[in-house]
Amino acid sequence: MTKSSSQNSSKTILELKNISKTYFSGSDTFYALKNVSLKINKGEFISITGPSGSGKSTLMHIIGLLDNPTSGQILLNGQDISNLKEHQLAQIRNVTLGFVFQQFNLLPKTSTLENVLLPLLYSDVPKKLRQQMAIEMLIKVNLQDKLPNTPAQLSGGQQQRVAIARALINNPQIVLADEPTGNLDSKSGIEIMKFLHQLNKEEGRTIVFVTHDMDLAKQANRTIIIKDGKILK
Repeated sequence: MTKSSSQNSSKTILELKNISKTYFSGSDTFYALKNVSLKINKGEFISITGPSGSGKSTLMHIIGLLDNPTSGQILLNGQDISNLKEHQLAQIRNVTLGFVFQQFNLLPKTSTLENVLLPLLYSDVPKKLRQQMAIEMLIKVNLQDKLPNTPAQLSGGQQQRVAIARALINNPQIVLADEPTGNLDSKSGIEIMKFLHQLNKEEGRTIVFVTHDMDLAKQANRTIIIKDGKILK
């Protein structure tokens, strides 16, 4: 089921064509995704929702090039990337996609500034410029006064904002958020969603987020509901 968006005529960034993901356990076969097709257009704000075990996280992992489909095609900016090697996919992930996870995935003994710098470590960006870029991202998420703090010295909402700053540092085409409010109290969750809306509306960022919360999902311009590995229409 989708909710129409005025942005649906925009340029397609990522397209999935007839994607299936199958797992085998002995003689048993489990279909996490069944013949899923989907387009993500520039400037969209998309939610993916469905019951536990529906395939929504698997779908997010394939959109994020973190997992390979069993069959089907993945097109990025019109180019088929389905058969690329892992090191090639890793390079694409680093420059094209930004990730925000439910568990934050911050290095625990590393400062806020250094956590945000991580995606730039293997880039051609000069060291001095990297730090400047990271500081600018932390200003964007209102954490400029927390540069030396480690994750343990931050609230859950602040940690998630660090994760968002890290996701944005390489100016990705798509920001992917997997249950971005799942580990937050309601107030922090509202703040994070407000910030994602701001990124979408003011900067035209393409946002795709997974949530089990239907009320949260309805905040998106387009809601994709998945059940038993299939997108409901």
